[in-house]
Amino acid sequence: MSARNQHWPSLALEEWQDTCATLHMWTQIVGKIRMERSPWVNHSWSVTLYVTSRGLTTSPIPHGARTFEIEFDFIAHELAIRASDGGLGRIPLRPQSVAAFYRALMGEMDQLGLHTDIHPEANEIAETVLLDRDEVHAAYDSEYANRFWRILAQTDLVFKEFRSGFIGKCSPVHYFWGGPDLAVTRFSGRVAPQHPGGIPHLPDRVAREAYSHEVSSAGFWPGGGPIPYPVFYSYGYPEPAGFRDAAVKPDAAFFSMDLREFVLPYDAVRQAENPDKTLLDFLQTTYEAAAINGKWDREALERPAGWHV
Repeated sequence: MSARNQHWPSLALEEWQDTCATLHMWTQIVGKIRMERSPWVNHSWSVTLYVTSRGLTTSPIPHGARTFEIEFDFIAHELAIRASDGGLGRIPLRPQSVAAFYRALMGEMDQLGLHTDIHPEANEIAETVLLDRDEVHAAYDSEYANRFWRILAQTDLVFKEFRSGFIGKCSPVHYFWGGPDLAVTRFSGRVAPQHPGGIPHLPDRVAREAYSHEVSSAGFWPGGGPIPYPVFYSYGYPEPAGFRDAAVKPDAAFFSMDLREFVLPYDAVRQAENPDKTLLDFLQTTYEAAAINGKWDREALERPAGWHV
């Protein structure tokens, strides 16, 4: 396998959409456990997952005098629950319904003395899905789950390089299980107009707190609906005048009227001579479209990417 295919493998949505949908629900269960146990941090940063060298993790979660973390391992294809007192639980990642996964995970949590109740309704999807009863989503293709993680791992590296060029308030690179998407967000420092809300199965107060300040946000999304293929995206909130008409790189990038954001098909990055640079060009030029048209104080907010002490 070439280095390019190793880091940027093919991920046509139609080839793994059932696994993608099931994995989306599984990550919601794990994310909701973190959300229930963790103190709230601005812009929902306390509920996200993070890319690891094997998959996705919650990072340490408090539970009384102990901590624990939950990690999806897309190499060994198991879910691991590790407690600070040495307790360890494992669940094989295999074809099984969301409800079966929910029962297995909660059973392991109880065995470890980590009982946690969550609100079982899935977030940010149009239909109502109760995670503890969902017998519809039950697919798991280990090859495509591994490909998805490998893309997240390489994207995480590029996003962190991009993030290093900003000295203003900036989010971690983190995985939002509601989307689902891997994202990084820069802030101008100015208060934004109140967000209208209306995101399916998400309280308006959460969306309004997330977008309380002006942002330029970018991410990777496996696709769905009007965009039936994986993409990188970038948007500004509020969208400044002239943003959607800005010239951005590479040529394959375009402004989606459906999503109201710039998108770059994943395959345009995967097939590029230098995928990392192609993605960095997209991140930088779409950020500049937001910052220039939004009149951000760039001199105060930016520094050369890759800066080290």
